[in-house]
Amino acid sequence: MTRDEVLGVFRACGAVLEGHFILSSGLRSPVFLQKARVFMYPEHTERLCRALAAKIRKEVAGPVDMVVSPALGGLIPGYETARHLGVPAVWVEREDGAFRLRRFEVEPGTRVVIVEDIVTTGLSSRETVAAVTAIGAEVVACACLIDRSGGTADVGTQLVALADYVVPAYRPDALPPELAALPAVKPGSRGLA
Repeated sequence: MTRDEVLGVFRACGAVLEGHFILSSGLRSPVFLQKARVFMYPEHTERLCRALAAKIRKEVAGPVDMVVSPALGGLIPGYETARHLGVPAVWVEREDGAFRLRRFEVEPGTRVVIVEDIVTTGLSSRETVAAVTAIGAEVVACACLIDRSGGTADVGTQLVALADYVVPAYRPDALPPELAALPAVKPGSRGLA
């Protein structure tokens, strides 16, 4: 899939929102990608994740044994991408503020791809990489449907993105006047801001 095709799916689902948004990272943006509006349609989710799996196969050297995703946002794309890769899908979830593989056992040396929905700063990916490497698995790449950072996010390993979509993101104390004039909305699921 091309970048325009990926963004076309998001737009067709009403998932590209405009306003003043507080991102999970705490940054502010005039654009929010409400991926839940895409994930409510299995046919769109399947199409995106099939394409992401193909890109992972093309760009990651060697086999992939398992997909690990951060809960909550990565659960659906992680599961669907794993289905197309033909490997198990598991997830990390927060326990005492840190990601842990609470429900699953992963053997040391397992070759893992971390699959996320959208990467902005790379924080969730880095935390997931840390949780997976702590138990001895090998993270061979991180992957996402959309990279909002334009390739600048540090995920701790190779990042495979189905599409890049760079939109401005600002610190709360450095908002442009037109954004500061709008009421801020926090549509995401992670309470860091």
